[in-house]
Amino acid sequence: MNNKEKYINAFVETFGVSAEEVEKLEYSQIEEWDSVGHMSLVAALEDVFGIMMDADDIIDFSSYEKGLEILEEKYQIKM
Repeated sequence: MNNKEKYINAFVETFGVSAEEVEKLEYSQIEEWDSVGHMSLVAALEDVFGIMMDADDIIDFSSYEKGLEILEEKYQIKM
């Protein structure tokens, strides 16, 4: 499984959505992506990629696209 598949899978497992829905997701757009869901997603991503996200990145992580940007730019994870 490549990094992008791992990233998508974290959304699928955390929010119970299909892989096709993931790319359009934004925070609070679905009921599951509330503050608790957000922290569950962050924990899943930290576990999968072996990182510890800082508070600013967690706050800025507001969509699928923004998450990709943060992981690629700040944590050098190639997608």
